Amino acid sequence: MDRLRCFGPSNTLFVLSAFLIPLFFSIASAANFNLTTIPFNQGYLPLFGDGNLVRSPDGKGVRLLLDRFTGSGFISSNLYQHGFFSANIKLPSDYTAGICVAFYTSNGDVFEKSHDELDFEFLGNTEGKPWRFQTNLYGNGSTSRGREERYHLWFDPTKQFHRYSILWTAKNIIFYIDEVPIREVVRNEAMGGDYPSKPMSLYATIWDASNWATSGGRYKVNYKYAPFVAEFKDLVLEGCPTDPIQQVPAGAGVCVEKDAYLDTRDYAVVTLERRLAMRKFRQRFMYYSYCYDTLRYPLPPPECVIIPSERRRFKNTGRLKFGGSHRHRRSRISATLSAFDSNM
Repeated sequence: MDRLRCFGPSNTLFVLSAFLIPLFFSIASAANFNLTTIPFNQGYLPLFGDGNLVRSPDGKGVRLLLDRFTGSGFISSNLYQHGFFSANIKLPSDYTAGICVAFYTSNGDVFEKSHDELDFEFLGNTEGKPWRFQTNLYGNGSTSRGREERYHLWFDPTKQFHRYSILWTAKNIIFYIDEVPIREVVRNEAMGGDYPSKPMSLYATIWDASNWATSGGRYKVNYKYAPFVAEFKDLVLEGCPTDPIQQVPAGAGVCVEKDAYLDTRDYAVVTLERRLAMRKFRQRFMYYSYCYDTLRYPLPPPECVIIPSERRRFKNTGRLKFGGSHRHRRSRISATLSAFDSNM
């Protein structure tokens, strides 16, 4: 997601990306969310690679480094039963092939065989080519039924900070970039346990994903360019801290109040203007959606909303392999999407 190079296969798309689309999105997100940020030490702890986690002088952010010895990451001090998780992020520049920067929620450390997860995964590239990213969700260990979507960005994420946010409620999940919703998943009964429902922590990591992140593993991390630095600041945690082991969390009434509070927030409402911005984003920058992968899912998963124009775009989607782990210690099926990435 990146540079002043092309974001798609044609010069026309480049022109739209560079001029018209940013203007449209800036208008759509003009009313910024009224967010309360917290210092790093108030809500987060180092996860791994402590020596590669550098706190900012004002205590409001961190730099995560990847070098030939280790990556790094942090985790929220608490698990949350629903919430709004957000940060301003700036990605590494220049040659970043093989790198994965992840901002996600998970409970895999507590529920190893039935974990829930919501992901932003930013995938590096060779020099001169843009970063890509994907969103995904798992519920109750449903890793064999991944729900990946992949996209380009309409800006260079290495030049300045942009806000990336995940809203998770009992009713829906919304992924935001700045104040533009890029994906919404609405819960329905047919999803069953595939909808994330157990308390989750917030994670942020940078790590070596050479085996899958760039063109299906064709391009590896080149440590000649190390250290690679991802910056996080203006951190937001809004939700109900809870104990994942308790069947009825202590202060359950408080969680009901917190859920009600989330529902009243500006980010909980996808207005007509925001929905139009989301549609524009998905039309121009989404290049894979599991909902249209008919070889993988002959019948779309129940939460999919099939849009005829999108169906026509993705009618030739092939059978692809997916997965990838944020955590350097954990592995699952490798996510390649190489058939797409090699040509994007």
